Parts: sequence; C-alpha cells; structure tokens
Amino acid sequence: MKNITKLALSVLVLLLGIGVSSCKKTETTSDGIEYTYIKEGRDAVKEGDYVIYHFEAKNAKDSLFLSSYSQPLPPYLQKNASMPTSSGIDEIFLNLKKGDSIVVKAPAEKIFGVGGVPPFLSSEENIMITIGVLNVIEEELFQDYYNDLMAAEQEKQAKKAENQLATDIELIEKYIAENNLNASRTESGLFYVIQKEGSGPEVEKGNTASVDYTGYVLDGTLFDTSVEEAARKNGTFQEGRSYEPISIEVGVGRVIKGWDEGLQLLRKGSEAKFIIPSPLAYGPNQRSEVIVPNSILVFDVVVTDVVK
Repeated sequence: MKNITKLALSVLVLLLGIGVSSCKKTETTSDGIEYTYIKEGRDAVKEGDYVIYHFEAKNAKDSLFLSSYSQPLPPYLQKNASMPTSSGIDEIFLNLKKGDSIVVKAPAEKIFGVGGVPPFLSSEENIMITIGVLNVIEEELFQDYYNDLMAAEQEKQAKKAENQLATDIELIEKYIAENNLNASRTESGLFYVIQKEGSGPEVEKGNTASVDYTGYVLDGTLFDTSVEEAARKNGTFQEGRSYEPISIEVGVGRVIKGWDEGLQLLRKGSEAKFIIPSPLAYGPNQRSEVIVPNSILVFDVVVTDVVK
C-alpha cells in the first residue's frame, strides 16, 4: 500500500462528481486522520477497477505545494482489497468511490509517515489535501481509456508546441538581426550558422560525434560548457571537472532534437552555432535555474571527431 500512497501523493483533485449524493459527512481513519466528504459517491469500486483522480495539497499557510493538475495525465490506482494499509491516507485512497470529493486535514507526519515529511514542511504542520475522483474504469477497459487520455494530451501538447514554435521563431529572428548573423533555418525551426566548414567525414545518423560546446540562453547567460576557457571567462569553472569534448551517438534521441538535427549538418572540424527553439530543446520543462520553461537555447559547437 506504500506504493499507492507514493502514487497518490505525487499528484492532487477537486472534481465534483456526477450522480452523487449531497452531504458533508466527516469520518476518521484508524490512525486518527479526519476527512470530510464535500460530495460522496454512491457505488463502491469493484475489485480490479481503476480509480482515476486528481488532488491538491496545501500547507498551513494555504499555499499549494502539490498538485496533479501540473502533470500531463491524472494519477490512478487499482482497487485491491488484499493490499495491506499502513496508514489512514492509504485507507482513504483505497476506499475512494466514483463521484467522491474529499477534504483531508491532518499533521504532515500522519499524511507522509515518520521520516517521510518533505523538508519544506514541519512534522506537526497541518496540511489540507483535496481529492476528487474523475472516473472509475473497469479493468478490461482501462488500457483503452488511458490510451485515449494520452492521445488527447499528446494532441494538446503538439498544439502548444506549434504555437510556442511560432513565438520562438519571432524571438530568434530578432536575435539574429540584432547580432548580424548569417543564419539558415531548417523545416523544423532549427536555426544554424556554420562558422567554419569541416573537411572531415560528415556526421550521419548512428555515428558517434565528439563535440566541444558552450551553451547559453538568448540573453547570453551561460549554463554549461565543455571548454575550460569559456567556463573560466564566465565564472562557472568547476574544480575537478574534466573539460573535454563529449561523445554523442547522433540521431537516436540521446540529446535534444535540435542537437540531433544540427549535428547532421556538420562534418569533422566544423564550427557552428545552433539557435534552438524550445520545442526542439526542453519545451515547457525547467531544467535548471537558467533553463526555465520554453527557453530558447544557443550553442557554439565544434565537431572534433566522427566515428562511423
């Protein structure tokens, strides 16, 4: 049941169910956690059925710190009456019904267990979790149901990426003009400048390329480099780090799309600049303090070797 708890607390929901009875009933788990039904569903979940839900968690200051709404897909669990419960929160999730909308209020230690409280919470701090059941799906129908959810989410993300690409291209074209760059563009939206043509073998899909690089965001802030001189110049040098070209198997998804595509435009000895729109980089994901969601990335690269 610990796995259920981890899954349940990794993502959160307030959904008012349909076909539910209107009530505000408070109950208590075996270890003293109180929870209140904002809406209570009528029918218990059958063994093997999947419960799709959402949840949100707030701290004592009413600040949101966990939410399943930030995830691409809602979390779920499968009803298994034989699975032992180790806490009251396990009991609550295991007994969810279609249409349930529940508010849980308890000290953090009761929710997360001894030793499991996140460092930004105190053990005694009262937190509030709102749980809402989105749907209950029979076991034999679950895979098709979830595949449909995934397909809908992928379509939504593709549309967002398309819109973001248009925005990024405008910013990149402005950057190119301001920096007097003679850049070319691929169909995907990658911009590149070949500053020195290499004379060695071409980089092709499946080849291993050795590449020196310096990466920065559009405002010029450096976030990583394999070149010691660049690191020292920008104040990011790390003692003990080995500054040398990295080896990449090209075209097989080991690096961001902009690199996979851009490297195949080069040869051994080529020096180039890649200006990569966010959908070809890390998209809406934050990778570091510098690489925030939808960051356009700029890389100065040198192909030092190509192994066929």
